[in-house]
Amino acid sequence: MTKPIIYQLAYSPYCIPITQALSAIGQDFETHEIPNWERGEILELTNGSYYQVPVIQFEDRIVYESGTDTLDVARFVDKEFGQDKLFPKKFEGLQQIIVPYIENDVEGTTFKILDSYYLMKIEDVRSRGTVIRHKERKFGRGCVEEWIRSRPQLLEKSVQLLRPFELMLANAPFLLGDAPVYSDFALFGILGNMVYGDWAEIPKELVRIKEWREMLRRFRYTMGADRALAPLPENV
Repeated sequence: MTKPIIYQLAYSPYCIPITQALSAIGQDFETHEIPNWERGEILELTNGSYYQVPVIQFEDRIVYESGTDTLDVARFVDKEFGQDKLFPKKFEGLQQIIVPYIENDVEGTTFKILDSYYLMKIEDVRSRGTVIRHKERKFGRGCVEEWIRSRPQLLEKSVQLLRPFELMLANAPFLLGDAPVYSDFALFGILGNMVYGDWAEIPKELVRIKEWREMLRRFRYTMGADRALAPLPENV
């Protein structure tokens, strides 16, 4: 069977959920890394219609987001491989509230933490300058320097934004029950982006979130059944 190819940035808070969900589903896949400063391959792949990631190539299909707040890629993964485990109907309304909060409100702070480290580590001056200028067109001149100066405040705000999930996880192993749904993978992606490169850590106050993240990292669904596997042992 043809494996899906995920065109990605490894640290992207929108790519991490897709690859982690595919791993949990047990679907083999390939990844193809796209340079942040050169999106020509994505433009060619989508016939000039799109330049962001992730993009999935599967058989003769190219799947990418059709709008700003769509979940076309995630829903494609669920329908094609996931047997509706990512978007069960009973949680559709809740996920339409939770996922935008994760991808907009929380990510709007946490990505600045990573960028304050990562962008200055890009060695090639032209590549680094291209990415920084792109950020400045959206967030204003000197935004990266401001994010560097305000790291403590950004971390403090991230705790405030993540605290609702810490409370939710007091009552269930995953956000909406005994098995993860897409909201879990979306949050996993935001946190994976924030701590990428080990420059930052998940704040120590978020004890349950740390435990949940490790559990989700090892989680595997039982496909074709109504139940899910328990998390894999630590040594797997």
